Amino acid sequence: MVESRMVEQDVYIADADLAFRSAVASSLETHGYHVTLFSDGQSLLAATRHHVPGCIVLDSEVSGTLGNDLLGELGHRINAPIVMMAGGANVEMAVSAMKKGAKDFMVKPCIADAVAGRVQEAFAEKRGTNGAVPNVVSVPGGDRLTPREREVLQKISAGASNKEAGRQLGISPRTVEVHRARIMEKIGARNTADLVRIVYSAAF
Repeated sequence: MVESRMVEQDVYIADADLAFRSAVASSLETHGYHVTLFSDGQSLLAATRHHVPGCIVLDSEVSGTLGNDLLGELGHRINAPIVMMAGGANVEMAVSAMKKGAKDFMVKPCIADAVAGRVQEAFAEKRGTNGAVPNVVSVPGGDRLTPREREVLQKISAGASNKEAGRQLGISPRTVEVHRARIMEKIGARNTADLVRIVYSAAF
């Protein structure tokens, strides 16, 4: 058996879209990264058993396995930041991805240069929250939130729906929606999935 090793400047990209993964690879290669492309999850998983790259870019719909299942396998076994991508993502998917080991979460469609930028950021940061929900005060802009907004953000970051968060806090789902909109404006999140990504990234 070949012992796994990690090479800092290597990046693995697993995405079924050849044009997209090639575009991300081209952007990364211009910054000096060595990129290996995969069209399916099983090939990626097999490759990481012998060689662990510095970072992995993983699409949730990559063929051969369920993206979240593959993410859980990789996040449990290797110590490399993983940038997860998903189309039509929601807050539950973002929370699940972060808890399973994703360093970052991006909603598709997105541009290749943006993905490459997230990979470069991942190299500069320490990986992992080990599934814990971070303290929302540490989020950029978190000091601008009211105490109630912080409570709402904590519930959302833990994966609670508007109804669940409202029940736990003793407020209506509509009130949760209003607080969430204000939170997103203060923190600069584009959508709820992006909000969760920002919260979890702040803990790395």
